[in-house]
Amino acid sequence: MHSTLTEHARCLYGEDRGSVPKCFQEHHEQYFVEELTFADADEILVLLRELSPRVLDGQLPVWIRNLAYRLVLLQRPDEPALMREAAESLWLHGPAWDEIAAGLARRADALESGQ
Repeated sequence: MHSTLTEHARCLYGEDRGSVPKCFQEHHEQYFVEELTFADADEILVLLRELSPRVLDGQLPVWIRNLAYRLVLLQRPDEPALMREAAESLWLHGPAWDEIAAGLARRADALESGQ
């Protein structure tokens, strides 16, 4: 078993430099998704920061990154900065996600203005 969620993701998707580290464990995306599903917000944010440090690119597949943001926001529903970050990621992969991204931005604005 990998010691961290980020380590597991690196073995599946590579690193920022595009290389996949040597690892002798068996890798199945479904096991990674299960691990991601039950990870805490801090662990997921480390994953996002390390493997997708720039919104425009990164090693994580778009659907994994979207799922990761969704899981973080479920755990931290009142953090406007995270909502905006998730919205920015969604806008880059729209237009199917534009409505959801706009909703996140509106919620962030409402939280910051105290409404």
